[in-house]
Amino acid sequence: MNIALDIQHVTLTFADGQARRVTALDDVSLRLGRGEIAAITGPSGSGKSSLLAVASTLIRPDNGHVYLWTGEGRTDITGLSGRDAAAVRRGEIGFVFQQSNLVSSLTALEQLEVTAHLGQSLVVPRRRRRQTRDRAMELLDAVGLIDQRDQKPGQLSGGQRQRVNLARALMNDPGLLVVDEPTSALDQERGAAIIDLIVGVVRDHQAATLLVTHDRTHFAKMDSVYQVTDGVLTDAPGGALLKRR
Repeated sequence: MNIALDIQHVTLTFADGQARRVTALDDVSLRLGRGEIAAITGPSGSGKSSLLAVASTLIRPDNGHVYLWTGEGRTDITGLSGRDAAAVRRGEIGFVFQQSNLVSSLTALEQLEVTAHLGQSLVVPRRRRRQTRDRAMELLDAVGLIDQRDQKPGQLSGGQRQRVNLARALMNDPGLLVVDEPTSALDQERGAAIIDLIVGVVRDHQAATLLVTHDRTHFAKMDSVYQVTDGVLTDAPGGALLKRR
């Protein structure tokens, strides 16, 4: 396996009142290769969102390590400063949330272009702008929206907005894609189309992908399926505990 993400014995707790802590992740380990998709399922409040947050540097765990393979090799992202973690998120991690969170005043093409320029100087060289536009056009074509490139979010359907969301997440060619219930606001047919699109694009771009979903009809399309229950990660359904792997 060409490893892209390696989560090792991660524990995460939160304060609940003055004298009690709640365990969100309990000694969780997970390993994922490039181009692989792992579905994460489980009841509400079980720790799924916490797992995504730790894997993407949004939360630092109490114990354990998260290693991400970047252009500079293996990086322990749990030990990064806030500034360095933000740089990793911009350059190495793509996010697809339940809601597309698109900027209402920008076209589909501009949504992607702005993402590529985050963290850069205000003056972007013409050559860089041209490369960015070419990349954005390529991704919009990959998600079937090249003809809607000049449309703003209000002119797009829910499924189309989620396609823009996916293309935007891939704009910086991330090694890790974090996808949180991308079909929750879509009907079954459009949801299935989005999952098929994610699978195809992930294979093409070789991004390791963590995908939270409650829809069991999508499981057969995944490389692996895990369940989180009270912070403990297991194979789903009914597999051996991964936490001791």
